[in-house]
Amino acid sequence: MQTTKPPAPPPARTYSAVLVQSRRITSPASREEVRHLVFRTGDTSFGGTPGNCIRVLAPGQFGNAYHGRLYSIMDMERRGDATEFAICVRRCSYIDDFNGEEYKGVASNYLCDMQPEDALQFAGPVGYPFVIPEDRTADILMLGMGTGIAPFRTLIRQIYEKIGGWQGRVRLYYGARSPLEMLYMNDENSDLANYFDQPTFKAFQAVSPRPAFDAPVALDKALEENAAEVWEMLKRPNTQVFVAGSGNMLAPVDKVMVELAGSARDWASVHAQLRSSGRWSEVLY
Repeated sequence: MQTTKPPAPPPARTYSAVLVQSRRITSPASREEVRHLVFRTGDTSFGGTPGNCIRVLAPGQFGNAYHGRLYSIMDMERRGDATEFAICVRRCSYIDDFNGEEYKGVASNYLCDMQPEDALQFAGPVGYPFVIPEDRTADILMLGMGTGIAPFRTLIRQIYEKIGGWQGRVRLYYGARSPLEMLYMNDENSDLANYFDQPTFKAFQAVSPRPAFDAPVALDKALEENAAEVWEMLKRPNTQVFVAGSGNMLAPVDKVMVELAGSARDWASVHAQLRSSGRWSEVLY
Protein backbone atom coordinates (compact mmCIF):
# COMPACT_ATOMS: atom_id res chain seq x y z
CA MET A 1 0.00 0.00 0.00
CA GLN A 2 1.35 3.43 -0.94
CA THR A 3 1.79 5.83 1.95
CA THR A 4 2.54 9.53 2.06
CA LYS A 5 4.92 11.27 4.41
CA PRO A 6 3.04 13.40 6.94
CA PRO A 7 3.71 17.14 6.72
CA ALA A 8 6.38 18.54 9.04
CA PRO A 9 4.96 19.88 12.30
CA PRO A 10 4.96 23.67 12.68
CA PRO A 11 7.75 25.21 14.78
CA ALA A 12 6.91 25.79 18.43
CA ARG A 13 7.20 29.61 18.26
CA THR A 14 6.80 31.73 15.16
CA TYR A 15 6.96 35.44 14.46
CA SER A 16 5.94 37.78 11.66
CA ALA A 17 7.96 40.59 10.10
CA VAL A 18 7.64 42.87 7.08
CA LEU A 19 10.35 43.61 4.55
CA VAL A 20 11.73 47.13 4.92
CA GLN A 21 14.57 47.01 2.39
CA SER A 22 15.96 44.63 -0.23
CA ARG A 23 19.37 45.74 -1.56
CA ARG A 24 21.50 43.84 -4.06
CA ILE A 25 25.10 43.81 -2.81
CA THR A 26 26.71 42.12 -5.81
CA SER A 27 27.40 44.18 -8.91
CA PRO A 28 24.72 44.06 -11.63
CA ALA A 29 27.47 42.63 -13.86
CA SER A 30 27.95 39.66 -11.52
CA ARG A 31 26.24 36.36 -12.34
CA GLU A 32 25.61 35.92 -8.60
CA GLU A 33 22.68 37.77 -7.06
CA VAL A 34 23.13 38.33 -3.34
CA ARG A 35 20.80 40.61 -1.41
CA HIS A 36 20.93 42.36 1.95
CA LEU A 37 17.40 42.20 3.39
CA VAL A 38 16.11 44.26 6.30
CA PHE A 39 12.94 43.18 8.15
CA ARG A 40 10.89 44.79 10.91
CA THR A 41 8.86 42.95 13.54
CA GLY A 42 6.54 44.51 16.07
CA ASP A 43 6.62 41.41 18.26
CA THR A 44 8.57 42.57 21.32
CA SER A 45 8.93 38.99 22.55
CA PHE A 46 11.43 38.20 19.78
CA GLY A 47 14.75 38.00 21.60
CA GLY A 48 17.26 37.49 18.82
CA THR A 49 20.69 39.11 18.78
CA PRO A 50 23.25 39.64 15.98
CA GLY A 51 24.90 36.30 15.27
CA ASN A 52 21.83 34.23 16.12
CA CYS A 53 19.98 32.54 13.27
CA ILE A 54 16.33 32.67 12.32
CA ARG A 55 14.46 29.87 10.54
CA VAL A 56 12.72 31.43 7.55
CA LEU A 57 9.41 29.71 6.82
CA ALA A 58 8.99 29.98 3.07
CA PRO A 59 5.82 28.58 1.45
CA GLY A 60 6.07 24.80 1.35
CA GLN A 61 5.93 22.30 -1.47
CA PHE A 62 4.60 18.77 -1.94
CA GLY A 63 2.02 19.07 0.83
CA ASN A 64 4.29 20.76 3.36
CA ALA A 65 2.99 23.90 5.01
CA TYR A 66 6.39 25.59 4.94
CA HIS A 67 9.98 25.22 3.74
CA GLY A 68 12.42 26.17 6.50
CA ARG A 69 15.96 27.50 6.06
CA LEU A 70 18.36 29.08 8.58
CA TYR A 71 19.84 32.53 8.01
CA SER A 72 22.26 34.44 10.22
CA ILE A 73 21.14 37.75 11.75
CA MET A 74 23.74 40.29 10.66
CA ASP A 75 22.43 43.53 12.16
CA MET A 76 19.72 44.29 14.68
CA GLU A 77 18.30 47.51 16.07
CA ARG A 78 15.45 47.95 18.51
CA ARG A 79 13.37 51.05 17.85
CA GLY A 80 10.64 51.68 20.38
CA ASP A 81 8.00 49.04 19.89
CA ALA A 82 9.66 47.41 16.83
CA THR A 83 12.86 45.54 16.00
CA GLU A 84 14.70 45.66 12.69
CA PHE A 85 17.11 42.91 11.64
CA ALA A 86 19.10 42.09 8.48
CA ILE A 87 20.04 38.86 6.74
CA CYS A 88 22.18 38.06 3.68
CA VAL A 89 20.65 35.84 0.96
CA ARG A 90 22.09 34.41 -2.26
CA ARG A 91 19.62 33.44 -4.98
CA CYS A 92 20.24 29.71 -5.45
CA SER A 93 19.33 26.92 -7.80
CA TYR A 94 20.05 23.21 -7.71
CA ILE A 95 20.28 20.27 -10.10
CA ASP A 96 17.89 17.39 -9.47
CA ASP A 97 19.92 14.18 -9.13
CA PHE A 98 17.15 12.12 -10.72
CA ASN A 99 16.26 14.01 -13.89
CA GLY A 100 19.17 16.47 -14.25
CA GLU A 101 16.80 19.44 -14.36
CA GLU A 102 17.72 22.73 -12.71
CA TYR A 103 15.26 24.11 -10.15
CA LYS A 104 15.11 27.34 -8.19
CA GLY A 105 16.02 27.15 -4.51
CA VAL A 106 12.76 27.53 -2.59
CA ALA A 107 13.73 29.76 0.33
CA SER A 108 16.38 31.87 -1.39
CA ASN A 109 14.18 32.75 -4.39
CA TYR A 110 11.22 33.43 -2.12
CA LEU A 111 13.31 35.91 -0.12
CA CYS A 112 15.01 37.53 -3.12
CA ASP A 113 11.64 38.07 -4.83
CA MET A 114 10.04 39.75 -1.81
CA GLN A 115 8.94 43.37 -2.12
CA PRO A 116 8.83 46.06 0.61
CA GLU A 117 5.92 45.53 3.03
CA ASP A 118 5.67 41.82 2.14
CA ALA A 119 5.24 39.67 5.25
CA LEU A 120 7.66 37.00 6.41
CA GLN A 121 7.00 34.18 8.84
CA PHE A 122 10.00 32.94 10.82
CA ALA A 123 10.99 31.04 13.94
CA GLY A 124 13.90 31.34 16.34
CA PRO A 125 16.29 32.53 17.40
CA VAL A 126 18.75 29.68 17.01
CA GLY A 127 22.09 29.80 18.83
CA TYR A 128 25.21 31.32 17.29
CA PRO A 129 28.05 28.84 16.62
CA PHE A 130 30.84 31.46 16.65
CA VAL A 131 31.50 32.62 20.20
CA ILE A 132 34.00 35.43 20.70
CA PRO A 133 36.68 34.45 23.24
CA GLU A 134 36.67 36.30 26.56
CA ASP A 135 40.43 36.70 26.29
CA ARG A 136 41.08 39.88 24.29
CA THR A 137 44.61 38.72 23.52
CA ALA A 138 43.29 35.67 21.65
CA ASP A 139 43.96 35.39 17.91
CA ILE A 140 40.92 34.85 15.66
CA LEU A 141 41.28 33.20 12.24
CA MET A 142 38.23 33.34 9.95
CA LEU A 143 37.99 31.32 6.73
CA GLY A 144 34.94 32.01 4.56
CA MET A 145 33.41 31.84 1.10
CA GLY A 146 30.29 33.34 -0.45
CA THR A 147 27.55 34.19 2.03
CA GLY A 148 29.78 32.64 4.68
CA ILE A 149 30.97 36.19 5.24
CA ALA A 150 27.65 37.11 6.89
CA PRO A 151 28.46 35.75 10.38
CA PHE A 152 32.02 37.12 10.11
CA ARG A 153 30.77 40.63 9.38
CA THR A 154 28.73 40.41 12.56
CA LEU A 155 31.64 39.00 14.54
CA ILE A 156 34.07 41.71 13.37
CA ARG A 157 31.60 44.46 14.27
CA GLN A 158 31.12 43.02 17.74
CA ILE A 159 34.88 42.77 18.33
CA TYR A 160 35.62 46.37 17.41
CA GLU A 161 32.37 48.20 18.16
CA LYS A 162 30.89 46.35 21.14
CA ILE A 163 33.98 44.97 22.90
CA GLY A 164 36.83 47.21 21.74
CA GLY A 165 40.46 47.15 22.75
CA TRP A 166 41.12 43.83 21.01
CA GLN A 167 44.81 42.93 21.26
CA GLY A 168 44.90 39.57 19.47
CA ARG A 169 45.24 39.27 15.71
CA VAL A 170 41.96 39.13 13.76
CA ARG A 171 42.45 37.68 10.28
CA LEU A 172 39.77 37.17 7.64
CA TYR A 173 40.48 34.99 4.58
CA TYR A 174 37.53 35.31 2.25
CA GLY A 175 36.97 33.96 -1.24
CA ALA A 176 34.64 34.46 -4.20
CA ARG A 177 34.67 33.44 -7.86
CA SER A 178 35.45 37.00 -8.99
CA PRO A 179 35.97 40.47 -7.49
CA LEU A 180 32.42 41.31 -8.56
CA GLU A 181 31.12 38.63 -6.18
CA MET A 182 32.94 39.85 -3.09
CA LEU A 183 30.31 40.64 -0.47
CA TYR A 184 30.77 43.71 1.76
CA MET A 185 34.28 43.97 0.29
CA ASN A 186 33.66 45.41 -3.19
CA ASP A 187 33.45 48.87 -4.77
CA GLU A 188 29.71 49.15 -4.17
CA ASN A 189 29.54 47.63 -0.69
CA SER A 190 32.69 47.94 1.39
CA ASP A 191 31.36 47.77 4.95
CA LEU A 192 34.42 45.90 6.17
CA ALA A 193 36.68 48.74 5.00
CA ASN A 194 35.56 50.53 8.16
CA TYR A 195 37.86 48.23 10.14
CA PHE A 196 40.95 48.28 7.92
CA ASP A 197 42.50 50.95 10.15
CA GLN A 198 42.24 48.70 13.20
CA PRO A 199 45.84 47.66 14.00
CA THR A 200 44.85 44.07 14.81
CA PHE A 201 42.62 43.44 11.76
CA LYS A 202 43.61 42.28 8.27
CA ALA A 203 41.48 40.88 5.46
CA PHE A 204 42.78 38.78 2.57
CA GLN A 205 40.70 38.37 -0.57
CA ALA A 206 40.92 35.30 -2.81
CA VAL A 207 39.30 34.93 -6.21
CA SER A 208 39.17 32.17 -8.79
CA PRO A 209 42.00 32.36 -11.37
CA ARG A 210 39.50 31.43 -14.10
CA PRO A 211 36.00 32.45 -12.91
CA ALA A 212 34.42 31.83 -16.32
CA PHE A 213 35.36 28.16 -16.04
CA ASP A 214 34.18 27.72 -12.43
CA ALA A 215 37.77 27.16 -11.29
CA PRO A 216 38.10 26.75 -7.51
CA VAL A 217 38.43 29.91 -5.46
CA ALA A 218 42.09 30.43 -4.55
CA LEU A 219 41.52 30.51 -0.80
CA ASP A 220 44.34 28.02 -0.36
CA LYS A 221 46.73 30.32 -2.27
CA ALA A 222 45.94 33.23 0.04
CA LEU A 223 46.70 31.00 3.03
CA GLU A 224 49.95 29.80 1.45
CA GLU A 225 51.08 33.39 0.87
CA ASN A 226 50.73 34.03 4.58
CA ALA A 227 51.82 30.58 5.71
CA ALA A 228 54.15 31.65 8.52
CA GLU A 229 51.57 33.76 10.33
CA VAL A 230 48.71 31.30 9.75
CA TRP A 231 50.69 28.40 11.18
CA GLU A 232 51.88 30.50 14.12
CA MET A 233 48.27 31.38 14.91
CA LEU A 234 47.14 27.77 14.65
CA LYS A 235 49.81 26.71 17.12
CA ARG A 236 48.94 29.33 19.72
CA PRO A 237 46.93 27.86 22.63
CA ASN A 238 44.30 30.61 22.60
CA THR A 239 43.62 30.94 18.86
CA GLN A 240 39.99 30.53 17.75
CA VAL A 241 39.27 29.31 14.20
CA PHE A 242 35.93 29.95 12.48
CA VAL A 243 34.99 28.43 9.10
CA ALA A 244 31.86 29.36 7.12
CA GLY A 245 30.76 28.76 3.54
CA SER A 246 30.16 25.94 1.09
CA GLY A 247 31.17 22.42 2.03
CA ASN A 248 33.56 22.12 -0.91
CA MET A 249 35.88 24.72 0.63
CA LEU A 250 37.16 22.24 3.22
CA ALA A 251 39.20 20.06 0.85
CA PRO A 252 41.56 22.81 -0.43
CA VAL A 253 41.82 24.31 3.06
CA ASP A 254 42.72 20.93 4.51
CA LYS A 255 45.32 20.39 1.76
CA VAL A 256 47.13 23.66 2.45
CA MET A 257 47.02 23.00 6.19
CA VAL A 258 48.83 19.71 5.61
CA GLU A 259 51.49 21.63 3.69
CA LEU A 260 51.85 24.18 6.49
CA ALA A 261 52.15 21.42 9.08
CA GLY A 262 54.67 19.43 7.06
CA SER A 263 52.65 16.21 7.09
CA ALA A 264 49.08 14.95 7.25
CA ARG A 265 49.81 13.42 10.64
CA ASP A 266 51.02 16.71 12.16
CA TRP A 267 48.02 18.63 10.80
CA ALA A 268 45.64 15.95 12.08
CA SER A 269 47.17 16.36 15.54
CA VAL A 270 46.81 20.16 15.54
CA HIS A 271 43.31 19.96 14.06
CA ALA A 272 42.25 17.46 16.73
CA GLN A 273 43.55 19.76 19.47
CA LEU A 274 41.63 22.72 18.04
CA ARG A 275 38.41 20.69 17.88
CA SER A 276 38.74 19.01 21.28
CA SER A 277 39.36 22.36 22.99
CA GLY A 278 36.38 23.98 21.25
CA ARG A 279 38.60 26.33 19.25
CA TRP A 280 37.54 25.13 15.77
CA SER A 281 33.95 25.93 14.72
CA GLU A 282 32.39 25.61 11.27
CA VAL A 283 29.09 26.29 9.55
CA LEU A 284 28.87 24.74 6.08
CA TYR A 285 26.09 24.53 3.50
